[in-house]
Amino acid sequence: MLLELFLLLCLIGIFKFVISWLVSPQVLKLDGKHVLITGGSSGIGKAMAKEAIRRGAVVSIMARNITKLEAAKVDLEKVAGNNFKPVCIVSVDVAGDYEEVQKAVQKTEDKQGPVNMLINCAGIGVAKTFEDLKIDEFKKLMNLNYFGSVQTTKAVISKMKEQGGGRIVFISSQAGQLGLFGYTGYAASKFALRGLAESLQMEVRPYNIYVTVAHPPDTETPGFEEEERNKPEETKLISGTSGLFKPEAVAKQILQDSVNGRFCSYIGLDGWMLANITCGMSPVHSMCDAIQQVLTVSVFRLISFFYLCHFTRIVRKCKAKRDKEQKEKME
Repeated sequence: MLLELFLLLCLIGIFKFVISWLVSPQVLKLDGKHVLITGGSSGIGKAMAKEAIRRGAVVSIMARNITKLEAAKVDLEKVAGNNFKPVCIVSVDVAGDYEEVQKAVQKTEDKQGPVNMLINCAGIGVAKTFEDLKIDEFKKLMNLNYFGSVQTTKAVISKMKEQGGGRIVFISSQAGQLGLFGYTGYAASKFALRGLAESLQMEVRPYNIYVTVAHPPDTETPGFEEEERNKPEETKLISGTSGLFKPEAVAKQILQDSVNGRFCSYIGLDGWMLANITCGMSPVHSMCDAIQQVLTVSVFRLISFFYLCHFTRIVRKCKAKRDKEQKEKME
């Protein structure tokens, strides 16, 4: 009995020793730090800019539409109140020419100083079946959602290394954790961010740079409203199981996870389950996270079968409904 107890304590000690090398990043205090946000003129990006300002950060936002940027600048500077700090705005297509992206980033750094946190929020969502989605739409999704994040990150990474630390945030989606009906193009572009984030984290950790990949659920944003107009019925019913969240709540959670150096940021109960079941070989943030993942993955995998069965029933019912309507039209 004593031998078994001794061996168990040894295993726990070894586990804690190994994990200690993988966790416990220092919290990044945003007061006076430069936070650069792409897609910051609306939606989650704008909400994150507001939250960063409330924490005392110096903020820059980038987007394509200068009119929206100017309107966002006014709103953001109101948030600062008496602690007014000018917001830098730059109009650029992050998925366009890389030299233009570099110049845009440099412009923000000339005004606000080196970037301490980059939040890659620029992106679009398109929900169509594989057959209905045009090749150009596949390319557009990948260019903006993935390559746009690659280009802005490329533009800041060298200086982050020189200054000895920083944070890089990629805004993925729950559709970047599991493939769903209608998201063959969108999910692929968001899954790509996960691979980028894991690989990049391994490269930059020695420089005290921590990467966060966020997987928000459906959020009340202009982009979501636009996506809803042409979204297949199956996609609406499936994605609706996770609920609809406010951008302020999503932004607050992502920013908190980012300053804490947490690799995976999630929102809600479904997000917690998905984060644990899809953890794979991703970095861990704490001993608690590591133990939780080990203990819950089998249970959550079992629960996932019920979700998948539910999603399959939705797809079959929608197909049966369309077949019936088509048959009635022909008669």
